[in-house]
Amino acid sequence: MENLAWAKERITELTGLLERYTYAYYQEDTSLVSDYEFDRLLRELEELEDRYPQFRLPYSPTQRVGGEPVKNFKTVYHTVPMLSLGNTYSREDLTEFDARLRKLTDQPFDYVCELKYDGLSISLTYKNGVLTQALTRGDGSKGDDVTGNVKTIRSVPLRLKQNGYPEQFEIRGEVLMPKSSFEALNRQKEEIGEPLFANTRNAASGSLKLQDPAQVAQRHLDCFLYFLIGDSITEPLHEKRLQLAACWGFKTGNYYKRCATLQDVFNYIDYWEKERENLPFDIDGIVIKVNDTSLWSRLGTTAKSPRWAIAYKFKAQRVLTRLNSISFQVGRTGAVTPVANLEAVSLGGTIVKRASLHNADIIQKMDVRPGDFVYVEKGGEVIPKIVGVELSRREAGVKEYGFITHCPECGAALVRKEGEAGHYCPNEEGCPPQIKGKLEHFISRKAMDIDSLGEGKTELLYEKGLVKNVADFYDLRYQDLFAIEKTIEGKDGEKRQLSFKEKTVENILNGIARSKTRPFERVLYAIGIRYVGETTAKVLARHFGTIDALMNATFEQLCEVEEVGEAIASSVTEFFTREQERQIISRLKAAGLRMEYEEKKGENLLDGKNWVISGTFSRSREEMKRIVEYFGGKLQSGISSKTDYLLAGEKTGPEKRKKAEKENIPIISESEFYAMIGGEPAPDLFESKEESQSAEREERANPVQGSLFD
Repeated sequence: MENLAWAKERITELTGLLERYTYAYYQEDTSLVSDYEFDRLLRELEELEDRYPQFRLPYSPTQRVGGEPVKNFKTVYHTVPMLSLGNTYSREDLTEFDARLRKLTDQPFDYVCELKYDGLSISLTYKNGVLTQALTRGDGSKGDDVTGNVKTIRSVPLRLKQNGYPEQFEIRGEVLMPKSSFEALNRQKEEIGEPLFANTRNAASGSLKLQDPAQVAQRHLDCFLYFLIGDSITEPLHEKRLQLAACWGFKTGNYYKRCATLQDVFNYIDYWEKERENLPFDIDGIVIKVNDTSLWSRLGTTAKSPRWAIAYKFKAQRVLTRLNSISFQVGRTGAVTPVANLEAVSLGGTIVKRASLHNADIIQKMDVRPGDFVYVEKGGEVIPKIVGVELSRREAGVKEYGFITHCPECGAALVRKEGEAGHYCPNEEGCPPQIKGKLEHFISRKAMDIDSLGEGKTELLYEKGLVKNVADFYDLRYQDLFAIEKTIEGKDGEKRQLSFKEKTVENILNGIARSKTRPFERVLYAIGIRYVGETTAKVLARHFGTIDALMNATFEQLCEVEEVGEAIASSVTEFFTREQERQIISRLKAAGLRMEYEEKKGENLLDGKNWVISGTFSRSREEMKRIVEYFGGKLQSGISSKTDYLLAGEKTGPEKRKKAEKENIPIISESEFYAMIGGEPAPDLFESKEESQSAEREERANPVQGSLFD
């Protein structure tokens, strides 16, 4: 009985502590404890809840990591319809909006201006201060119940702080994906050969609709709340309601502003039209609301929109051009991406000839047809996209476009897995771009790093029949390579001869020999299992220890591994059931590649701290990253409130340095970094000097990875 009382008390204590630490971290940008201590307390709570489930609290922070997957989201009617806002791109329309409101009431009023977050609308219900339901907008009258997924968003309070909130109420806002999370997600998708998300809005929407909350938790979504609903909300001013919501624990942001006049509204718009690029998330406009909510019912609504609010949308960079044709690219994982081939047009200072059409659903939704005049936008995005069709210019007789049914490269019938938007070619062993893509992935710097081979040379080896799979690299001999040649055409249109002379052949063979020293986790990443990126490969290598243990692992055993969901588990088991893949692994083993995980012996001197690396160093950037990880540090792609240190070399990006200074993040030089880890590591601890130099050469020659849109 005493143990039960202690367990209940400890669970309550841990829940309260972790709630406080989470709020401070995600809402106040303050770390009250180290990541290590937070994780330790969370593990303790998880263990106690497993042993004493009767004491688990409904707002336990353990729900943040994701609950059980769902097959279908339940549809639920909104208590109050979720109307959409009327919008405009014109300041004249805002002037008319203001005049129209003043005709409807003689009572003086002012406005509150807010950022128009570019994400997915959400409605949250709280009872007795605890989150009980989260619904998407849906069709406005009913939406999907995504409560389990929303609970993984750490800026959404599971239980409210302070007192004074109504017994039951609703609050609405926007789920969005920060730019840093978006960039990290697209890097992961690029690593595993999946089509990239076009923008943060699509990424947020797609993430919130995932059926496994554990996967949603890994997407690092955020949420801003801006609209309190309920008869029990007695505060009449919208601005004060936002302040109340913030006191209760909601993330309302500090971007909204009370505007007494229409000129104040215009000034607010002017400011954010320039400053939006500096925000850590995307916005597409400004929302203007009447501040006095007692006027809202008097001003009323139309069938779709409230009359007391309007959205001013920033104009995206948009041009009209002809869609000449649609072609298709096949990636190394078989993903088939439709590409719009456009009549060349200037957009945002660059000449655009191609744009992604992403998948069959987008083509069908927009009813895009070759020969159409289409609108192409950049907005705040790097990748140009088609956003609409000018139907008035469609020529008579243009037939509806049907997505291809067979691979454009090998002719295999395409497949589309349930729940996925993309089409795939299943012919992994016979589709040329898939084979070449796997070969190029295998030799890449983050994989086996065979620096003497590149895309052109690898393609030539494939065309000559010397390399048909990754194991063939280790059977190459001097006599196979010497004197083979090919005429190639450069980007400038000039033709030149690519030939393998004595020095070239020696470099290739030496590079292949050196690749045998790469650790097991890089070999695992290099063989190209779908969904297994660099990070997942490390997790799997560390967990299973050997390639044999991984090959024999069951689906259930894979699912038990942290950070491995059902999709990855299914892909890994399917990969190793194929006899050809098992034969390739056997040949790689025989060639001497490392197939066992070697535990690094470095002390945990960096204690799980988060590092951002910028600039150039005496070693390659890749080697500096490995040193950070070796000594227990974690790498981040960009500066954020979670960053502990900026490791700054020569020519560090000025924006990174400026942001680090603003956030009071320590800026560490290379020599200071070595002092932190007890001295400079030996040059050959991670890579040979030649490897380090080759990585630098590659970085200088290819500062940005090539893509469809170069």
